[in-house]
Amino acid sequence: MKTTLLRKQDIKRNWWVVDASGKILGRLATKIAYILMGKHKRDYTPYIDNGDFVVVINAEKIMVTGKKLEDKIYYHHTGYLGHLKSDTLGGLLEKHPERVIMFAVKRMLPKNKLQKKRLKRLKIYAGPEHPHSAQLPKQLEV
Repeated sequence: MKTTLLRKQDIKRNWWVVDASGKILGRLATKIAYILMGKHKRDYTPYIDNGDFVVVINAEKIMVTGKKLEDKIYYHHTGYLGHLKSDTLGGLLEKHPERVIMFAVKRMLPKNKLQKKRLKRLKIYAGPEHPHSAQLPKQLEV
């Protein structure tokens, strides 16, 4: 029995399109992170980036349970003293619905050198249109 190790020239990347309308944020983010890491492939290797591209459409129609729209708070610091900014999930969905999914997926990926490369393969759009139809993406059911 031989163990085959994946090489860079053996990587085949597919394109997936996900419709986020009516989907729960956390469950959608876990599925996207799983695809970006390449864990759905039989030749998954933890230290090689062999994941696929994911295109998310209708990000503005994402759903959350409970009172998270008012209670969940996203923080960021500008770098100046006393400049800790905060925004609720509802406010962020109105202004930048793409960032909500990006933050959820980013925090589910492993914190290592491959995280940035994996996030570059995630394309998120607020509306139903996307410019990646030439890559012939397959529909991904979540």
